[in-house]
Amino acid sequence: MGGELKKWLVVFVGVVVVSLQCGVRAQPQVPCYFIFGDSLVDNGNNNGISSLAKANYAPYGIDFPGGPTGRFSNGKTTVDVIAQLLGFNNYIPPYATASGRAILGGVNYASAAAGIRDETGQQLGARISFGGQVNNYKNTVSQVVNILGDENTAANYLSKCIYSLGMGSNDYLNNYFMPQYYSSSRQYTPEQFADVLIQQYSRGIRDLYNYGARKVALIGVGQIGCSPNELAQNSPDGRTCVQRINNANQIFNTKLKSLVDVLNRNLTDAKFIYIDAYGIFQDLISNPSGFGFRVTNAGCCGVGRNNGQITCLPLQTPCRNRNEYLFWDAFHPTEAANIIVGRRSYSAQSSSDAYPFDIRRLAQL
Repeated sequence: MGGELKKWLVVFVGVVVVSLQCGVRAQPQVPCYFIFGDSLVDNGNNNGISSLAKANYAPYGIDFPGGPTGRFSNGKTTVDVIAQLLGFNNYIPPYATASGRAILGGVNYASAAAGIRDETGQQLGARISFGGQVNNYKNTVSQVVNILGDENTAANYLSKCIYSLGMGSNDYLNNYFMPQYYSSSRQYTPEQFADVLIQQYSRGIRDLYNYGARKVALIGVGQIGCSPNELAQNSPDGRTCVQRINNANQIFNTKLKSLVDVLNRNLTDAKFIYIDAYGIFQDLISNPSGFGFRVTNAGCCGVGRNNGQITCLPLQTPCRNRNEYLFWDAFHPTEAANIIVGRRSYSAQSSSDAYPFDIRRLAQL
């Protein structure tokens, strides 16, 4: 009996070693991950359209295995981090190139300069607004139905997937606080504008629900008033965050969190959560050294005051100590910051990081 057990153990250990050597991994926690957003998570959807909001050139992607893919970072974005934590072996492909059975693992619809409002970002050229992203998702759903055979099977499949939505930043950055191009700040108070955004956002979210979304993470707007671009343009000392912008962002976030309650009450077969990106970023700004950051008010790559007046130029040489910078360019966090935000979105470290719970728990439902 002892000899048989030894033989069995040898075989078992051998199988484990071979599996590890072949790179066999556990299945992802959910079958697919669908991503909606702007340049914070765009991974190539703007590459082929006529837009100034592109990042498919070096030194973008300098720390990313695939080089300059269209990600507005030196490396991974928050959703790349979340996808890895959910157990996906590969990064979620952009809608622009996703095809065939690959879409069954999820699709990234995010578009740089896009907002909840259709006109947002128009001064930068073409972009895919939230409404356009929802329409692209509907197209994907019809493909999923064709692949899986019928609508019921597709609906059951999609109900197990994670959906993350991070919209609204550009509605402030490239709309409300750009009065030379847009009239919204003359039409609405910050309170009214947030209401208008939430109403339109809610309609799109309910549209996604009608097309199968059941596990949805709504990611709040970050501290736009602390970006190198706003510090360069509107901060007297280049260090103090622009409070009127952050205040407007907080009004939106408060209403977005309330929307989560409304959606959970009304759409009881789905679950919606809120991720407090603003609060997580506040931690990084308030205690940078605690997270390994040395520079929080300037981009690692950029031009002008705070490296924030013009964003990272093609073939520009970025800073070397990228992990010590909170911002990669005039607007976007470094991979080092994205890793922290992504991890805390997936698994909350503070009770305020996620409401009513985090993405890890959402995946388990």
